[in-house]
Amino acid sequence: MDKKNVAVVMGGYSDEYKVSLKSGQLIFDSLDREKYNVYKVVILKDEWYFLDDRNQKCAINKGDFSVELESGYVVKFDVCFNTIHGRPGENGELQAYWDTIGQKYTGCNFYQSALTFNKKDTLAVLSKYGIPSAKSIYLRKDQDFNENDIVEQLGLPLFVKPNQSGSSLGISKVKSASEINKALEFAFAEDDEILIESFLDGMEVSVGVIDYQGETTVLGITEIVSKNEFFDYQAKYEGASEEITPARIDDETRQKVEDIARRAYESLGMSGFSRSEYIIMNGTPYMLEMNTNPGFSPASILPQQAKIYGISIKDLCGNEVEKALSKAGSRTQGAGGFKF
Repeated sequence: MDKKNVAVVMGGYSDEYKVSLKSGQLIFDSLDREKYNVYKVVILKDEWYFLDDRNQKCAINKGDFSVELESGYVVKFDVCFNTIHGRPGENGELQAYWDTIGQKYTGCNFYQSALTFNKKDTLAVLSKYGIPSAKSIYLRKDQDFNENDIVEQLGLPLFVKPNQSGSSLGISKVKSASEINKALEFAFAEDDEILIESFLDGMEVSVGVIDYQGETTVLGITEIVSKNEFFDYQAKYEGASEEITPARIDDETRQKVEDIARRAYESLGMSGFSRSEYIIMNGTPYMLEMNTNPGFSPASILPQQAKIYGISIKDLCGNEVEKALSKAGSRTQGAGGFKF
């Protein structure tokens, strides 16, 4: 059996690229070398490059996402394993490009990626499927607003967050009307659109959902106990939180969370890894957001949940590659072009 060429694509255009490099490394290390030739591709704002066996950079040909080595041999990839957090791998840009050139890739398609990267639109769509979320106000940059009206509608404390950003970048917890302006500036530094949400007083949980061997599978529910005011970047990536899997909830609540997480995944037509955040208040899970390229470093929640569920990282990653290979459409190997 010919080994398939798999490019683990990491990096990105946002501050999340550092997390993506760690995620990509774990996936690179975990893929089965008996089945796949595994390569690293790094996508940054100013360069796209392939790393050879000596860790030397070779430029990616953006015309067909191939790479020509020093020897003159052209490497094409049967599958791109997308591990980019934020732009352009989590908001649909990269997927749309790959679709255009006939390149297969893991995870959901460009539409689901673009939708779920937009918190406001995701929550609006899911509300039609009976999935509750916090009360919110949506603001564009330079739009007029009144602090007192915001407080009157949403109460205090409240959260200000970028509409399209990951890793809790740009989020503030606001305890008084006088803090709103500063919080808006902080959020607008990440995105031109923001959400202001009412405070949900309850337990925060993170739920991993994947399609594994043809079935929508809830990997687990992790309770988030942040040492900070909320589950911010420092809590996520610098150890300022306790993550308890499985979450300390009763069976009835666990079933509710699993059902809602599964319904959200299937309602959006999702594929691949996902991690959704919820606040459980009075026994009801309220959705905060869905991540379609969640962190996948050894310390990340999804790998922890998979381990407890009994799925090895090797099998989890291999399942993604095999699903991508089975998608319609193909491209030729070697130095030739591609075909749909």
